[in-house]
Amino acid sequence: MSAVPLLALAGAGLLLGCLPRPAWRRTGILLVSVTAAYVLQPATPLRHASFWLPTIALGLTVLVWAAVHPADAARRPTLIAGVLLAAVVLGVAAAGYLLRDGPLASLRPPPFTSLLVSAGVVLVAVAAVYASGLRVARALGLGLVLILVAAFIILKTEPLSLAASAWLRRLSGQSADLAAPIDLTWLGFSYLAFRLLHVLLDARAGRLPGVGLDELVSYAFFFPALTAGPIDRVERFVQDLRQSPQLSPQDLREGGGRIIVGLVKKFIVADSLAMIALQPLSAERVTATGWLWVLLYAYSFQLYFDFSGYTDIAIGVGRLAGVRLPENFQRPYLQPSLTAFWNSWHMTLAQWFRGYVFNPLTRALRSARRPWPTAAIVLVGQLSTMILIGLWHGVAWGFVLWGAWHGVGLFLQNRWSSWMRGGAGRLWARPAARRFATIAGVVITFHFVTLGWVWFSLPDPALAGRVFLRLFGG
Repeated sequence: MSAVPLLALAGAGLLLGCLPRPAWRRTGILLVSVTAAYVLQPATPLRHASFWLPTIALGLTVLVWAAVHPADAARRPTLIAGVLLAAVVLGVAAAGYLLRDGPLASLRPPPFTSLLVSAGVVLVAVAAVYASGLRVARALGLGLVLILVAAFIILKTEPLSLAASAWLRRLSGQSADLAAPIDLTWLGFSYLAFRLLHVLLDARAGRLPGVGLDELVSYAFFFPALTAGPIDRVERFVQDLRQSPQLSPQDLREGGGRIIVGLVKKFIVADSLAMIALQPLSAERVTATGWLWVLLYAYSFQLYFDFSGYTDIAIGVGRLAGVRLPENFQRPYLQPSLTAFWNSWHMTLAQWFRGYVFNPLTRALRSARRPWPTAAIVLVGQLSTMILIGLWHGVAWGFVLWGAWHGVGLFLQNRWSSWMRGGAGRLWARPAARRFATIAGVVITFHFVTLGWVWFSLPDPALAGRVFLRLFGG
């Protein structure tokens, strides 16, 4: 994303922060967030897809709300929220029909009758859940979990997304021979899916608080975090949304400062490093070991400054709008262990997988009829979690190997820590020894993570293997 839309989001956050009443700010956040999903959605060659993808995301969010709150929602606020959402969708469609230029002109909305039929389907589904009660709501919730996971797999697996694009092209009267995975570029779906899965899973576990339709849609589509996170928790987000204090000088100073820092990280530091960062073409051409390390270091820091820069901008814009998004990075490359690295790198994603994958899996293994050995539980839990995190980025062997690299690394570090807690730990009791261990841990952890980026940056495992050999003089 270029600097212009990011500055536009910052301006929207500032305007929302200046609204004098909390209710106005809440409504403004809802309207801006849903509109931003359409404005920021990339144009695709697939007919009407640029309009349908954010519309489907909105429909899924409404159905998720119906599944988790089938009977206890207040009717008047729900009706108002529904009318506002319908007005945004119809307004965006009208702009797509009428305008020839501007950010909404490329959406190419479908015929108006198709839009009305789709809205009717969602409305009937919500009404059916209300009329049928808890059992149907739970069935709908389970179905939505399966739909979100299936959509995620299709979008992240290139052959599946290619097949889906070809099918949709035939359905819309386009040539299937021109199908490409880029046809299904869905803005922010990775983050949207994990937010909605969090809501559905917490609702099934009885941990979800009461959330209004407007609050859930604002949470799922919150415009600063729509494209790059962080993955907030709905109960924390809604608490900020309901309080919505008026913008203070401190909010303006701290929020504006985070935006400036993020812009510098992304557009000055990260974009400069990207010119020399490791990529498939340079990996093939560069054979000198020293230069290959330079490319790898550049990629490692480019990735950090790019991603953390986006996060700083999102947190800063959220602060201006009255929402304190959670931190996502805390000096990850200065951490003395791999566990500490994952507690400070993309923290909200790591916490999501820890809460919904690692903890349930290890509890199930511990409570099995024949309890697993502790080391085996840790190995299976770490490998499964990290491979899934790799697949979250894309279903490809490179991401699987990257996840396995970190899973094995976390297991070895866990075993080392267990050993050090025994008698061996006394060897490092002196302050000088602890300082040396900390410095050595930072250096080893940084290089372990950086070497892992080889699997991440190069989609061909064979090429990644050759790069590994050349990095060490092979």
